[in-house]
Order: sequence, then structure tokens, then C-alpha cells
Amino acid sequence: MTQGYGEALPPPPPPGAAGAVPGWGEERPGRFMGHDLAGWLHRVVAYLIDVVVAFIPPLAAGVVLDPGPGAAMGGATSLVFLLLWALGPAVWVYNRWVLQGRSGQSWGKQVMSIRLARADDGQAVGGAIALLRDLAHLLDALPCILFPIGFLWPIWDTKRQTFADKIMNTVVVMRRRTPTAP
Repeated sequence: MTQGYGEALPPPPPPGAAGAVPGWGEERPGRFMGHDLAGWLHRVVAYLIDVVVAFIPPLAAGVVLDPGPGAAMGGATSLVFLLLWALGPAVWVYNRWVLQGRSGQSWGKQVMSIRLARADDGQAVGGAIALLRDLAHLLDALPCILFPIGFLWPIWDTKRQTFADKIMNTVVVMRRRTPTAP
């Protein structure tokens, strides 16, 4: 049966049903709740920023305060050295688990304008899920230690998720909403 000008279109199939197409209750691949999913390179750069920020205090301790081989450090220098080394993991915990858990953004994600979100409702994941997701990233490296395929999975996955994202039901989205095509 043909439809003439002005006739109503049939109702769309429910999301996920056979025949459902983007625009009829489902977003096109690469989108989530009105946001573009973050690309692989954005995610890698954000992670590298997080690593660099966490390793600045221990690196400073090693470069500035280490007297060299065979030399002994003084009491105050030793204390500052140990505090700077302890500051690195503390920065990592705050940045990756507390800050990212609360807002969805670590410092690296803020710089790259991306955000970690729960896949079911788009909200921030919370500190415990952020911690467990970081631990689950060990699975991204396990399929093949020399070629950690889980970290590359977002390149071809429609939701751009690593194995850890799939396990923890999270997505990484671009911070700004983008308009949908008419």
C-alpha cells in the first residue's frame, strides 16, 4: 500500500526490535543520550595526562632531592622525599576514584572534554565503581599481554567501550551535547 502526501507514517518499532532504525527510538552508533561517544585518542590522551599528573611528585622527589648513588640524605630531605613519593598514589586516588567518581571527569578527562558515565542513566559512576573500573582494566590487558586488545576495543565497538567499561556498564562521552540531525 502506498502512502500519499500528508498521510501519517506507521509507528516506529520499539527500540531494539527487529527493523528498528536510528532516529526511531535508537541513537546512531557513536552516540549516547544525546552525546557523542569519546574517541579512542581522546581517551588515551586523557589517561596519559592522569598518569603524568600522578607521577610529577615522585619524579620531582627523584630529580630534585635524590643526592645520588652512595650519598646519604639528611633527615628533613628524607622526609620530604618520602612525602613526595606518597603524594603520587594519593593524587591518583583522588583524581581517578574520588574526582572522577563524583563528576565523571578526572583532570585528564576535563582537559579532553570527556566524561565517564553509567550506561544505564548517564550519571556519574561514584568512587567505588571508578575504583573497580580501574581494576577491571587489568582484564583489558589479559587477552594477550603483548597486544592488550581490550584497550583497543573502543576503536571498533559501537559503544566505544573497553572490556572494563562493558563489565562495569560505563561509557565515556564527549562533555558537550551535540544536536541530532533532522
